[in-house]
Amino acid sequence: MSAAAGGGAPRPGGAPARPPLAILPLLAAAGFATGAGMRMLDPVLPMVARDLGVTVAEIAVLITAFALPYGLCQILLGPLGDRFGKLRVLTLGLLLYGLAMAACALAGSLGQLLALRALTGAMGGAIIPLAMAWIGDNVPYEERQATLGRFLTGMVMAQLLTGPVSGTIAHGFGWRAVFVTVGGVALSVALGILLALGPGLWRRAPGAPPAGFGFGSYAALLRRPAARLLLLAAFLDGLLLFGGALPFIGSYLIQDFHLEPWHAGLVAAGFGFGALAYTRMAARLVRRLGEARLLLTGGLMLAAALALLALAPSWGAVALLQAAMGLFFFMFHGVLQARSTEALPEARATAVSGFAMALFLGQGLGSIGFGAILARGGYSAAFLTAAAGMVALTFWTRATVTRPG
Repeated sequence: MSAAAGGGAPRPGGAPARPPLAILPLLAAAGFATGAGMRMLDPVLPMVARDLGVTVAEIAVLITAFALPYGLCQILLGPLGDRFGKLRVLTLGLLLYGLAMAACALAGSLGQLLALRALTGAMGGAIIPLAMAWIGDNVPYEERQATLGRFLTGMVMAQLLTGPVSGTIAHGFGWRAVFVTVGGVALSVALGILLALGPGLWRRAPGAPPAGFGFGSYAALLRRPAARLLLLAAFLDGLLLFGGALPFIGSYLIQDFHLEPWHAGLVAAGFGFGALAYTRMAARLVRRLGEARLLLTGGLMLAAALALLALAPSWGAVALLQAAMGLFFFMFHGVLQARSTEALPEARATAVSGFAMALFLGQGLGSIGFGAILARGGYSAAFLTAAAGMVALTFWTRATVTRPG
């Protein structure tokens, strides 16, 4: 276990002496706050547009305004976490995220809201990758995927709850109350971490590396063949799934099955039930299948589900497939996540942030490519293309990223 900042017995980074994983529920709650920030606008975009006097098409840029800084700031946040302590940078990022999120409620124009939304994305980028890197520092590798599954419960719950809760709050109190609520959750979790870790979170322990910051760790990461293969796998994962098939399922339900947006949102949320099942079953799945077979099974079953999605006869079939896809996706993606925490143990935050950056770049290109296929062949062609891509990616990843030795 490497010397991580912010956890366990005193070590570089200034963490107080306490059982390291005692704060895992708080980290999961921080993940929930981040996930809520990503999805909170889905049901309230028309309300925000009407209040600010713009169209829904114009207001949709708020989604990109969060995602783009979230991804781009990874290149800074990883080295910062390695230098100054993962939990220290995470907690500061969470505090600023909560304040910026609450400040969004004061925006009087689209420009103001856009700037504040971008700030929330930049600060929110410090939370999930640094939490994963901290888990990598404090959990043996054979237990890491199961622990990461427990941590991801927060993100999964955000996926399930944010849409309905955000819509309900906005209906009763207005869209600005949604920003205040998410900001309040983030600030409450940050306060909980501060109270749990105490003032030692901010003290630099004797023998800690000198304050400083650089990008040399990225060069070290890229010099490792296994790390380069992992980053390529993350890029392709983002291309096919994060930016490719998954974001378009809601519009598929609306356009091909003529569901109302709220109904399509509920069906698409079924993905979260499968993901939640994974967080409960991760330890057993890893023990029973092993990492390589877990990735192979999850990837191939996910490809099959995507192919069936292209041929689904009804929205009910899509709902069942969504739940299955949530489980299969995390069986595949969870292995890559666990590997990212071991790609560069001496600079773990940089490695996980690099993984997130590769995923983000793939996501950006995937949405463009998927849209082009969609325009030419419709949803069936697009989902079948994603399914074929997943078969190829699964076999390639099994042969390279998870090969013995």
